[in-house]
Formats: sequence, C-alpha cells, structure tokens
Amino acid sequence: MTLEDFNNFCERLPHSTHVVQWRGAHVWKIGDKVFVIARGDEAGQLSAASFKVSWMGFDILKDQPGLQGASHLASRGMSWIQRNTDETMSDDELLSYVKDSYTIVGRGLTKKKQRELGLLPE
Repeated sequence: MTLEDFNNFCERLPHSTHVVQWRGAHVWKIGDKVFVIARGDEAGQLSAASFKVSWMGFDILKDQPGLQGASHLASRGMSWIQRNTDETMSDDELLSYVKDSYTIVGRGLTKKKQRELGLLPE
C-alpha cells in the first residue's frame, strides 16, 4: 500500500487531523489524541504504522512476524503495535486495526470533547 493511500483512508475518518512531525512521521489524531503514526519509504510505500490496540490484541499481536510493540509507546506501558511488513497482517487488516484504534482513542476523549465532535448525543 502506498503512504498516500494510507493517508487517504485516515483522512476519511470523521474529525481526523493530520500533521507531519517527529522526523517525517505522518501522525493522525482525533480530538488532539494520536490514533496512528505512519512512515513511508523512498518509493512512497507505507513502511511502518503504529496504532493502539486492546491489551488482549497487544498480547496476541506483539510477537507475530512483521509486528512488534511500538517502540516509544509500548515501552511506556501503552498497548501500541507497530506493523513493519504484511507477513502476518494484510493491508486490509491493517486498515481495520487503524479504524479500531481511532475508535479506542475517540472513546478515551473527555465526554465534553466527544460531544463537541459528535461522538456522543447532546
């Protein structure tokens, strides 16, 4: 998958915002909270993506080929996975996990922020 295709997917998630920071990382947020961090290679292909998962998902995924605990986040006790290859997780599965990460992070926002974004009824 290209980095452009990945970013187009993330852009379609309601209320998502994008910034390039941390030495060229594409950081996607909802309500100012990060739900995925991606990097591309010189050819414009997605080379890595880190996303939040449940603790059960983290325990299952962290030792699978092509996946690992996301270095700066998992080392701080957070349940984030980094996908480096599609050996275990296809592109379609990755996008499904990114959507789940978006939902997990959105549910962690304050109730006020969730209401502002239309994630909760008024």
